[in-house]
Amino acid sequence: MKIRTVALVILGIIIADQALKIWVKTSMNYGQQIFLLGRSLRLYFIENEGMAWGWKFGGDWGKLALTVFRLIAVIFGVYYIKGIVQKRYHRGFILCVAMIFAGALGNLIDSMFYGMIFSGSNDGSGLAHMFPAGGGYAGFLHGKVVDMIYAPIIDNKVLPSWIPFWGGERFTFFSPIFNIADASISVGVIAILIFQKRFFKKSPLEDAPVTMQNDDQLKDTVKVYSGQ
Repeated sequence: MKIRTVALVILGIIIADQALKIWVKTSMNYGQQIFLLGRSLRLYFIENEGMAWGWKFGGDWGKLALTVFRLIAVIFGVYYIKGIVQKRYHRGFILCVAMIFAGALGNLIDSMFYGMIFSGSNDGSGLAHMFPAGGGYAGFLHGKVVDMIYAPIIDNKVLPSWIPFWGGERFTFFSPIFNIADASISVGVIAILIFQKRFFKKSPLEDAPVTMQNDDQLKDTVKVYSGQ
């Protein structure tokens, strides 16, 4: 696989991810929902201040540390992708790594720049604007990641009363709200786990026993048997 192909895959994911994020950020109010396929698939605008699933730690310093870690990981990813392309790794593995890299970079863009280029969304001021006159809602490296895809498999159902502890309570299965970058990372990781034997199988030549001797060894053998 050529590095140009990998770059196009990464660029396509980032463009799709950022285009949807910018549209949601500037067209939807915070917490607004748009139903696409009934209640099973919808756009639900929220912002994530930390890691996946909304986890966060350490306030502003924790946010800064997380963004810097993402930046370091992305820089390492550039060299890693270049290496596996040059070493001719399995095409599927390279594509999976490209998807993971693109997802990490997509969310890194939010963390690095969104605080500077957008006004706030959850401060009661209405729709956010790009490049507001008064400046953005946060400084460099302190932006929030925009999430919007919500696809609950079981949505707000009441559990049967016979279930211990949780009987009679409302239950939603698969409740995370994510974005295209998150989905790209998840698909890449899951595909590597599922197809790892195919991606990393040994070449038949590596397992074949050595049965041939080189020319010098053959000549020496002939001399021995000929009595020379």
